[in-house]
Amino acid sequence: MAFTGDHNTRRTIHDNRPLQLGCRMFSRKAVCLLSGGLDSSTCLGVARRDGFECYALSFDYGQRHRVELDAAMNVAKFFGAREHRVVRIDLRAFGASALTADVDVPKDRSAEEMQRGIPITYVPARNTIFLSFALAWGEVLECSDIFIGVNALDYSGYPDCRPEFIEAFERMANLATKAGVEGRTAMHIHTPLIALSKAEIVRLAVLVGLDFTLTHSCYDPDAAGRPCGHCDSCLLRRKGFEEAGLPDPLVYTP
Repeated sequence: MAFTGDHNTRRTIHDNRPLQLGCRMFSRKAVCLLSGGLDSSTCLGVARRDGFECYALSFDYGQRHRVELDAAMNVAKFFGAREHRVVRIDLRAFGASALTADVDVPKDRSAEEMQRGIPITYVPARNTIFLSFALAWGEVLECSDIFIGVNALDYSGYPDCRPEFIEAFERMANLATKAGVEGRTAMHIHTPLIALSKAEIVRLAVLVGLDFTLTHSCYDPDAAGRPCGHCDSCLLRRKGFEEAGLPDPLVYTP
């Protein structure tokens, strides 16, 4: 059951603890970006654990791995999101990414190769676009919190996963909205996974109760939606489970 709250029961923006009055518990609303992958699903679980009433937001942006949208729907239901919306935007109009254009997804790369430069799986300005939509919905919902499962360790080549980017976007968000200018709210972007290794994310997912079978991480699944096991995302996911000492329940293609 999702917690509910109102303006009179909100605490300061940086206090994530739910407010308890008698036998009732209140919390703030939060917009949670949700792709259906391991990281964003764990991030939603963290928001839910911390007492937020969660509004999940996913995107059908022309990605080749659209099966992740089914995963997002299932994860949103699993964690009892108050609402789950899927916004359609066509980033194929710009291409320039292995996820939105007819470009091969890199396979079987070493950890060293993954750390060199910005990978072709980077979608131009994707997190900037996604956060902008989350900001707009948050203003409509009159909420001050956005959760995003960015990680600066595994994908250090992605410029929109760095702490500097998140900090800059948060500053911009509070200058760009009516609620911010009028002083009615101050937007805070939560990044609970940003400094965690993939193994630490797996362990955190266990703590928040995530059902791993609901998630999808692969960039190049087969026609049946099974993960390839060879793209960067699959390799990092499998490495994370191995280092965490846990089995990955997903069935990979041979």
